[in-house]
Parts: sequence; structure tokens; C-alpha cells
Amino acid sequence: MSIYLKFALFQCAIIIPFLSGAAARARIASPQDLSRRLVRINIIGIEPLIVLWCTWGLTVSAGCMILPVCGLGLIVLGVLAGSLAASMMRLSGRRRQTFLISSSLANHGFTMGGFLCYFFLGESGLGLSVILVLYFIPYVYCLVFPYARTDAGQRISFRGFFKKIMFDTQNMPLFAMAAGLLLNAAGITRPAIAFPLDALLLASISLYYLTLGISFTRMDMRGIRRELAALSVIKFIIVPGAAFAVLSLLPLDPALKAVIQLQAFMPAAIFSMVTAVLFDLDTDLASGLFVCNTIVFLAVILPAIFLFKEVLFAW
Repeated sequence: MSIYLKFALFQCAIIIPFLSGAAARARIASPQDLSRRLVRINIIGIEPLIVLWCTWGLTVSAGCMILPVCGLGLIVLGVLAGSLAASMMRLSGRRRQTFLISSSLANHGFTMGGFLCYFFLGESGLGLSVILVLYFIPYVYCLVFPYARTDAGQRISFRGFFKKIMFDTQNMPLFAMAAGLLLNAAGITRPAIAFPLDALLLASISLYYLTLGISFTRMDMRGIRRELAALSVIKFIIVPGAAFAVLSLLPLDPALKAVIQLQAFMPAAIFSMVTAVLFDLDTDLASGLFVCNTIVFLAVILPAIFLFKEVLFAW
């Protein structure tokens, strides 16, 4: 199956479930409870299989390990800028938590960042983008989820974080990643079987966007204009601008720089919405930020990347 056909299928797996979930919302007795159950089915049942298989078969050279470090750096930039913006807007409680998580997580995966790395930089760009997102699972399950579980303003000890990480079935993808890395380190070869990776990816993405459709409400966007504007500035000006400045000073391979710079422009991630659903944060704000930020990216930022790609990738 060609990469373009895969991308078309993945986009169908986004659009159709989202519209279906939005259409069915009015007929669902408890949309929030159903959304939470669907997310848990995904995290406990489907994602661990995908993560284990991909991590077990991963071959990464030492020189490429700068990529997940830089991927983590991009989201740290988002956290710092989001924290400043949240303070300036005087956000508090779960609204602040939701905004910070949306500022942090970006769509670096196949449905956006990975595909665009392939589109602009070829197969090598796609391979490098896969390595860049290695940061994602440890970051989400070791930091974002424990933070989302914490009552706003509550201090939590290292022991408390450890217990939240190690004794929660919702962290199954993290355990699967650890198992895959251990199998790799032990030299145990991944079996040569017809593993249904594409089917599992489609199922996982479809469930997430079905969840988003069920959770999404037609809210008055005027009520979150400040948050929308702040998130757009963070995602599309501050993070990519800082990345460009830092990369200009680093002696990295041009291909690595190009992948990092392109990923620096990515909009908010679906996992910001997933986190809000799982931990009863401000789901209206999370869905509004995710949808509007993605629309801004597709309508404004992506055409600009096309127009100025020679400048952005001229390392």
C-alpha cells in the first residue's frame, strides 16, 4: 500500500468517525461516560499492541537519538510559553490544566507531522520523524497523565507520581514500550509474522476521533478567543521561532534539522482532548482548542510552509 493511500485512509479514519460521533451525540445518554470508556478501550487494549510491535522492531543509531530529545524540547517550550500565557490570562483550576496540556502536546505523529516529513523530505524524513516521537509515550504517561490526575494547585511527591505511573492500567502503552525496549536490548528478534499494524492504527485513530466527535459541542468560540489566540501564537510563532534560532546554532545534520523544524510547526494534538476526557478536565475548552488550532494550521500555516519551504529547510 502506497504512503499516499495510507494517508488517505488515515484521513478517512479521522473525518468519518468524528462526524459520526458528533451526529450521534444527541442520542447518547451520557456522552462523557461513553467517551471515557472508548478512550480506555484504546489505551488498554489497542495501543499497547501497536507500541510493543513498533518498539520491539526499532533500529535507532546513536546519532539520531538527538531527535527525541529535541521533540521533548519542543513540548517543553510549549509548556513554558503556555504557563506564561495562562498566568497572563489568569486561568486557574482545570481550565489552566487543560490549556497547559494543549500548549504542550503537538501532533507530531503520522496523521500530521510524520506525513508532512515524508511529503517534504521523502522516506528518510518519515523514518526520522518516527524516531523523534519516541519521547511521546514516556512524556504523556509519566508526566501529563499524573499532572491531569492531580487536583489543580495540589502538590504531589515523587512517590505519589511513581505510584500513579506504576499502578494504573491506563499506562499500558508505557509498559509495552518498556517491554519492547527490553526485548530489543536482550537481542530477541521480533517474529516475522503478518502483524496487522495498519488495521490496528486505523482502529486506534478512529476510536480517538469518534471520542472527539462525541465529546465535541458547538460552543460559543467568543468565550475562548483569548485562549485560541494564545495557543496559535505559541504553536505557530514562539515554538517554531525558538526552534529555528536554536537549530541555527547547532552543528546537526541538515536532514535532522529539517525534521525538527517542520515538527516545530505542528498544531495541538488529539491527546490533549483525550486527556481532558479521561480526567474530567475542561473538555469544551480542550475540543475547541484542538479543532480551531488544527484549522488554523491547515488554512494558514501549511500553505505558508509550502511557500517558504526553501528558507525553512535550507540548512
